[in-house]
Amino acid sequence: MSQSLNNQTYQVIDQLTQRVLAGGQVTGEEGRWLLGLDHDYLPWLMAGADRMRKTFRGNEVEVCAISNVRSGNCSENCTFCSQSGHYKTQAPVYGYISSDKLVDQAKEARTWGVSDFGIVSKGWGIRSDKERNQLEDYFNAMESNSDIGRCASLGALDQESAQWLKAKGLENYHHNLETAPSFFDNVCTSHTYQENIDTIRYAREAGLRVCAGGILGMGESLDQRIEFAETLRNLDVESVPLNFLNPQAGTPMANVTPMAPFDILQSICVFRYMLPKAEIRIAGGRGFLGDMQAMIFMAGASGVMIGNYLTTQGRQVDDDLAMMRNMKLSVRNDTQQRRAQTESEIPSA
Repeated sequence: MSQSLNNQTYQVIDQLTQRVLAGGQVTGEEGRWLLGLDHDYLPWLMAGADRMRKTFRGNEVEVCAISNVRSGNCSENCTFCSQSGHYKTQAPVYGYISSDKLVDQAKEARTWGVSDFGIVSKGWGIRSDKERNQLEDYFNAMESNSDIGRCASLGALDQESAQWLKAKGLENYHHNLETAPSFFDNVCTSHTYQENIDTIRYAREAGLRVCAGGILGMGESLDQRIEFAETLRNLDVESVPLNFLNPQAGTPMANVTPMAPFDILQSICVFRYMLPKAEIRIAGGRGFLGDMQAMIFMAGASGVMIGNYLTTQGRQVDDDLAMMRNMKLSVRNDTQQRRAQTESEIPSA
């Protein structure tokens, strides 16, 4: 590559950066160009993404954690997931944990600076009175014993379930699209992409803060990663968790090669260019970055999940907190402020 072409590429990156910082958008075609750039341009791309993070999200990091409250034998056939009952895996199998155990986990997470604590349960959605009663117990116990934000990930929702969750004290709902519409049939066939879209809409209409992202590195093309980012942008999703496939033995994706560190960082950068104002939260699979984990923030990430994941262990919490301190980042602790803001934005009946 000639020096003149190098300079031209840098200039285009700068032009796109200035456009986004001024309130403009990167097109899908431009996003595909950025994602396809040689890794030699990654430091320049990260510099632009970091400016966007600081401009639109500040120098605070939103930290969340989850509890896998019910595990294994899931009815859905997601090809990445070791909890699916369709595959033979080593994932733990157990029923609902006690409310006391959940509260203990939430209290511990709060000491880490976690603003939102997610109740994650397998399956399509809320299908029985037993599930409703258990969830209500969880919400009541958390509200009575901690000021941590109450989040849940329970699968697809209908309109009634979304409204019920809001009425029972839930504040945030997490539901991943997982991938681009054109790749989704490679990931799951037991529910549809439209059900995912509808879930996000129902949750938002019920007054819940919506968190929706997915998993990169499942075999999708670079074009499909941009298609995925555009779908999230069109839905105006405010919190976007990015995971990177951690292949699990026994699943159809067990032999997929994990993403390389530079590919992970470049993907985070481009999602920041495509979704400049979103809370881009890095979750499962960031361990593949190894000693480069701190660079997620320089690549534009503004949030992170700490603690353990659903069926895999995360990094030591103290190491993550030290990493953020070393990066001169503070943990955002605005649960009460955001709670009041969310309530004020709910349309009157």
